[in-house]
Amino acid sequence: MIAYLKGTLVHINQDSIIIDVNGVGYKVYIPSYSLGPDINIGSEIKVYTHFYVRENMQDLYGFLTMEELKMFEQLLTVSGVGPKAAVSIVSVISPSDFALSVLSENADNLTKAPGIGKKTAQRIVLELKDKIKKEHKDLPVSEATSAGSAIPFDNKAQEAVTALVMLGYTPQEAKNAVDRIFDVNSTVEQLIKDALKQMIT
Repeated sequence: MIAYLKGTLVHINQDSIIIDVNGVGYKVYIPSYSLGPDINIGSEIKVYTHFYVRENMQDLYGFLTMEELKMFEQLLTVSGVGPKAAVSIVSVISPSDFALSVLSENADNLTKAPGIGKKTAQRIVLELKDKIKKEHKDLPVSEATSAGSAIPFDNKAQEAVTALVMLGYTPQEAKNAVDRIFDVNSTVEQLIKDALKQMIT
């Protein structure tokens, strides 16, 4: 299994690149955003890779960060989502925004990706929400609840805190912000937005 490739960029296609690694050229499919102005033919490049094998298809997909690779591989577990659709989403949504969209059930945000319709976006949210929440179950409340809470910490509040922690805030900062703006009638997405406003003002 190839974990990553590091070599010289020798060719750029519309949806892929060729990397020369010790004299061997690897064709790697990449998200469209990856080739910024600082990456040109002749530049050294490192990509984290996923080797996709299906019947008579064997392709390498590459990403600039481990987080993007993980997001891509999560998307592949969703029924009906193939590598092209997964790359399309990675191209337009960052891993933290993706997790936030899934946790807050904001399927519309996923439809920004070319080729991703509303039904596919809803299926992604449905199939990945519990997985993403489970991965971060230790982040939101365990540290914060010991300090006491001004509100009953229900599932919506917990999901909002989880999303904020994934955006880089500490569990205590996230918990305090959600405490201050909590409204039982608010959606998870609204709680996140209100908490973010609270923390940047």
